[in-house]
Amino acid sequence: MNKKQGTPQESQWSGSFGRQYTDRNLMSLEEMEDLWKRNYGFSRSQMNEAFLTGMSPHCRILEVGSNIGNQLACLQKGGFHELYGLDVQFYAVAMARKRIEGLKVAQGSAFELPFKDRAFDMVFTSGLLTHIAPGDIHRVMDEIFRCSKRFIWGAEYYHTTHIEIPYRGHQTLMWKGDFSKMFLDRFGDMQLVKKVLMKYLENENVDVMYLLEKK
Repeated sequence: MNKKQGTPQESQWSGSFGRQYTDRNLMSLEEMEDLWKRNYGFSRSQMNEAFLTGMSPHCRILEVGSNIGNQLACLQKGGFHELYGLDVQFYAVAMARKRIEGLKVAQGSAFELPFKDRAFDMVFTSGLLTHIAPGDIHRVMDEIFRCSKRFIWGAEYYHTTHIEIPYRGHQTLMWKGDFSKMFLDRFGDMQLVKKVLMKYLENENVDVMYLLEKK
């Protein structure tokens, strides 16, 4: 398949705009956990446990769009050992490598993951798919599916339809959607294991966490 690269969104997130995002959202793992509690009433660690209980601590896990590595650090704290990350922004990759010992983090594009087919037991995203344009998202989903041996896991902004929302005064940088349904519609050999809608405590926004498995 011919994978074009260099989308407008990827150019934004890999450049100074993305670096400003990273600087603006710098936080420790403990601060991230507190943010989840303020947003939803529970921590990311609690959700990880609810979704991943029973998985081997030695399973190979890749996060696409890992930024400074807090989600991977949370998994590491939960007992997982084989953790890999990839982000388009080299500044965030360098920071993740310095902050969190034992992570294997690379710079690269979600449109062409630099890994072999079925290289990971689970591939996940946390706020990545929401930044991929509707015309491009199937290419990213194809790559996630290709690299996953068994599970696809996600935490993203949720809406029943795929709709654009403004982001800090910019257009064409953020979308809400039912991403688990989009995976299921695209890949007939996947099934839904678990899906939880997470409503914000202080407003009407809703996020989603889902776990999909290859049949």
